[in-house]
Amino acid sequence: MTALPTFRRAVVVTGLSGAGKSSALRALEDAGYEAIDNLPLSLFGMVAGSAVEIAPDAPSGLAIGIDARTRGFDPIALIDETVALKRRNEVRIDLLFLDCDADILGRRFTETRRRHPLALDRPVADGIARERELMAPLRDAADVSIDTTALSLPDLRRLLGQRFGLDEAPRLTIDVMSFSFKRGVPREADLVFDARFLQNPYYEPALKRLSGERPEVQEYISRDPAFADFYAKLADLLLSLLPRYGSEGKSYLTIAIGCTGGFHRSVFIAGRIAQQLHEAGYQVALRHRDMQAGP
Repeated sequence: MTALPTFRRAVVVTGLSGAGKSSALRALEDAGYEAIDNLPLSLFGMVAGSAVEIAPDAPSGLAIGIDARTRGFDPIALIDETVALKRRNEVRIDLLFLDCDADILGRRFTETRRRHPLALDRPVADGIARERELMAPLRDAADVSIDTTALSLPDLRRLLGQRFGLDEAPRLTIDVMSFSFKRGVPREADLVFDARFLQNPYYEPALKRLSGERPEVQEYISRDPAFADFYAKLADLLLSLLPRYGSEGKSYLTIAIGCTGGFHRSVFIAGRIAQQLHEAGYQVALRHRDMQAGP
C-alpha cells in the first residue's frame, strides 16, 4: 500500500442535516474527489490518515461526509482527529461546515417528506435545534463555513470548485458578496462592512428598480460626498490586510458588504471591490446574495 500523500488534499464535509452535504459531496466527486459518505467515526482516522492504494488515474482528492447520522458520532473526537492529521503534514485537510436557517431546513424536510435524524419521534423543529447545539463545536472549528440558506445548487458547486479545486496550488481565495441587513448578516463572513450611511437610490423613483450593477445607480452613489473617501479607505484596508491573511496560512476569506435591501449600494461596492482585488492578482468570486429579491 502507498502512503496517503497520493491524495493531494482531503475535505471533511459536515454540517446540519438538510443543509446540502450530499450535494456538496456530489460536487466534489464531480471535481475529481473520491467521495465517501456517512463514514463511521471509528474508521475516520484509518481512511483519512492511513496508507491508501490507488491507481495512477485515481482521484487525487478525498471527500469524507460525517454528520449526526454517523455511527459513534462525536464532534469533539472528529475535531481532535482532524487536528492530529493536520499536524502530521502528510495531506492538506480542510473541515467544511454547511449551515442553514432553521425555517429553510424545516421546509426542506417537509417538502421531501424525509425524517430528521434527531427527530424520529418528535417535531422536526426540535431535531433541528438539538442538532445545531450538537454541531456547534464543528461550526466553530471549521476551516470553511458555507450558509446554504439563500444559495442555489449552481452557486454551491461554484463556491466548492473555487475553494477546493484540485488543479491549482493552494492560495488565498476571496469571496466578495453583497447582502441585505434586513435578511441577516452572512454566517460565513470574515469581514463585514456597512454601506447604509451612503445616499440611497431607493428613494429616487427613476433608480428604485435599477440594481447597483446599473451605471445610473453607480453614478448616483458615487456622487455622495462620503463615497470617495470611504471607498479609498476600504480598498486600502483590504489590500493591506490580505497579504497578512495569506502569510498566516488562511486559504479562504469572505468579505461581505451590506446595505438595507442588498440591491443598490452593497451591490455596487461589492462589484467594484471584487474587480479591484482581481486586478491586484487575487482569486476572487463575486456573489450578490439578495439582489434577486429586488428593492
